[in-house]
Amino acid sequence: MNENMDVTKVKSNHGLMISVIILYLSALLSFSTYAIGAMSLGWLPEPYAPLRVPLMCGAIAYTGGCLYCFRAIYLNKCVRKNWDPDWHLWYFIRPVTSTIAGAISYLFLKAGLLVLESSTNVDSSEMGFFALAFIAGFNVDKFVAKIEEIAKAVWGIDKTRSSNINNENIDSR
Repeated sequence: MNENMDVTKVKSNHGLMISVIILYLSALLSFSTYAIGAMSLGWLPEPYAPLRVPLMCGAIAYTGGCLYCFRAIYLNKCVRKNWDPDWHLWYFIRPVTSTIAGAISYLFLKAGLLVLESSTNVDSSEMGFFALAFIAGFNVDKFVAKIEEIAKAVWGIDKTRSSNINNENIDSR
């Protein structure tokens, strides 16, 4: 009887944690959606106006990372039915890494280390920044691998040890 109570308690804790994760992701998604809209409408305070595109890249990358996390919740909880509490922290950290990757994607594009084909139209080049930021946020692992390839090609810097570990145990969430 005691064992059944423990299983019920663990399942209840999983449900609560999943709810907390979904609430966290939803709250930040609401904030990033508002921020993207506000920046698109020119509501950014004047001193921050020059940072509009990199800030939007970070917010758009968060959206990509959030989509990835929601998809992972759906797949791991509902489809595969293999929810693992060891991954809880990942759901909180992943969107943050997505945001950072999106902001960094702007830096690499601006520096000319990543090149997108686009016309001279300002809006279309911004869309390229935003599209890459979304991809960087959605697939952080591949983006970091690409940055490491660029670092190796341009400066001769070898891949990090954590990159080699990631290649052996790729983020399957």
